[in-house]
Amino acid sequence: MVSSPDGTPGPAAPVPGHSGPDDPGPNGGGDGGGPVIDGDGPRGLLVDWGGVLTTNLFASFGAYCIREGIDFSELGSRFRTDGDFRELLVALEVGRISEREFEPGLAALLGVPPDGLIDGLMADVGPDEAMIEAVRLAHAAGVRTALISNSWGVHRYPHDLFSEIFDGVVISAEVGMRKPAPEMYLLGARYAGVAPERSVFVDDLPHNLAPAKELGMATVHHTDSATTIAELERILGVALSGDRVRT
Repeated sequence: MVSSPDGTPGPAAPVPGHSGPDDPGPNGGGDGGGPVIDGDGPRGLLVDWGGVLTTNLFASFGAYCIREGIDFSELGSRFRTDGDFRELLVALEVGRISEREFEPGLAALLGVPPDGLIDGLMADVGPDEAMIEAVRLAHAAGVRTALISNSWGVHRYPHDLFSEIFDGVVISAEVGMRKPAPEMYLLGARYAGVAPERSVFVDDLPHNLAPAKELGMATVHHTDSATTIAELERILGVALSGDRVRT
């Protein structure tokens, strides 16, 4: 999702059944360079949800625009430049307003019916099974894992899956702030139980990577699962392809 610093820090919650302790440039593209997390101590994998562990969000938005006869470039322009839209988006993502309050405002800006608007925009989003399996394999190998996600509501998240593959979860609407606020990344590392400088953060939006880098994290700009998985294997030193592990 589109993000900018906003909101104030709030307490993050660990995944049920888990608990946190009391207390480089983007390396995507599989260039084979950049930092490697080695040596003693835990390693952390911190990941976004939409567009990283799911299929491409903007492809789904584009499909919605085709169905509704909306110019997709107009929607993109709203994301980038429309102050009213950004105010609505920030309020939704940090939990100041509900989906029911958000949808009429966005519908008025786009000229579409409000009922089910977010579901319509998200209708073509599905899980990226290869990426989910990579996180599962990392977790099974002892890498500490956490989700750091800007949310459009909270009920669409697969919480049962989260309890299987994550040591902690930070969702913007539940903590009252959103990426790229640095506190989001620090909470993710805290609830993964790992130091920021021993973590790698993955996001599909480049501007969300910069604060993680400034905190000492390795970063991966996600564009496709094969490239991201290869880069994470290099950084973490763990096999993250199901086929490779079985052989």
